[in-house]
Amino acid sequence: MKPAFLTCLAALSVAVSPAITTQPTNQVVTHGDTATFTVAAAGTAPLSYQWEESGAPIAGATAASYITGSTTSADNGAHFTVRVSNVAGSVISKPATLTVSATAVGPSITTQPANETVTAGQTATFTVVATGTTPLSYQWSKNGSVIGGATATHYTTPRTTSADNGAHFTVRVSNVAGSVISKPATLTVSTSIKTVFIILMENHNWSQIKGNVSAPYINGTLLSIGAHAEQYYNPPENHPSLPNYLWLEAATNFGILNDNDPSINRQSTKSHLVTLLKNANISWKSYDEGISGTSCPLTDVNLYVVHHDPFVYFEDVTNNESPTSAYCIEHVRPFTELATDLQNNAVARYNFITPNVCDDMHSCSVATGDSWLAKNLPAIMNSSAYQQGGVIFITWDEAASGDGPIGMIVISPFAKLGYENSIHYNHGSTLRTIEEIFHVTPILGNAVNQADLGDLFTTFP
Repeated sequence: MKPAFLTCLAALSVAVSPAITTQPTNQVVTHGDTATFTVAAAGTAPLSYQWEESGAPIAGATAASYITGSTTSADNGAHFTVRVSNVAGSVISKPATLTVSATAVGPSITTQPANETVTAGQTATFTVVATGTTPLSYQWSKNGSVIGGATATHYTTPRTTSADNGAHFTVRVSNVAGSVISKPATLTVSTSIKTVFIILMENHNWSQIKGNVSAPYINGTLLSIGAHAEQYYNPPENHPSLPNYLWLEAATNFGILNDNDPSINRQSTKSHLVTLLKNANISWKSYDEGISGTSCPLTDVNLYVVHHDPFVYFEDVTNNESPTSAYCIEHVRPFTELATDLQNNAVARYNFITPNVCDDMHSCSVATGDSWLAKNLPAIMNSSAYQQGGVIFITWDEAASGDGPIGMIVISPFAKLGYENSIHYNHGSTLRTIEEIFHVTPILGNAVNQADLGDLFTTFP
């Protein structure tokens, strides 16, 4: 009997035959490229390798990997195996097939980048579609200069400014067979305000709104995406509501210091904003919450109060205070129609928006008015009319005490983001600003003596 230690030594010296743990995989290459086949095996070392093509040994191919020479169409369909051997035996891998595609095809642009038109402050996106042997790589350039990191099928600019107007964008598409440059796409940046929305809230000093936790939308959203004035007032001792609405339309209160109906406070003058707009062929519309739209709303109805609707105080708008005035009915519309007009890109150039007497913070809370703005402003800001040169003025008709300051917030692609100033303004400033935007004259009433709101914009008018 052998000693126990000799038995153990004999057991330890038995060689383990090779076993393939990772088979070579099929390879697909383009004509002219090389292909690499690899095997992984286990077993008692040393292991030796011999690659074969279609059963014939390949001279010198004795490593765990085999790299072919430059392939040709004759190599298409060839099968490669490898024999792995050691002192205990050998094993042959499963065959791996080589597919050789046709000669690489250079890139070709099938859809050129298109010209883009945006409003200053917006971004523009250019896109290309190309074909050719993959992988394709992309490099965008602006006016011939490479844009760092712009290496995808599309490129989105930063927020545009007037300096970007007329810039040309191209993209070079490349692969192993060559490259091609797209036709230039031109960026047009509009720097003029085309559409005005004005929203009238009610009876609060700015100190009651700014920083108020009951107005999270105003303070948390609007002030960061727009500009606002810290020293905006209703005209001196111009109370109650109606005189301020008239001031926004004509820069005078016509000596009126009450909220009486049009039947008492009617005005025959044609020297007011919407008539200047009409004469200049500039469209206008008033959207009033709570009216039916079937008649000219000359008296209070539901939560609509007529003294918050300045247009119906002018005889040339109402055909001498006629409830059936076609012109009035055409231009003074229910607020419920605004959403559809926005979707259909059918809003006017000048749009005066009057929430009802609850939603405007007059008879209900600051939180109610803030929620109304949060619910309704996104539809305006998402519209083409706003995005392609729009501005929203949000102000209050009068102060709760004294003459203010009251709020004036400007939301626009042209507004200075998060900006505030301390220039002294009043409602005449807003009227002057709107006249300057639409280039209508003469500057009405007291507006001629007021500073416009141009400082709140990056580009004006």
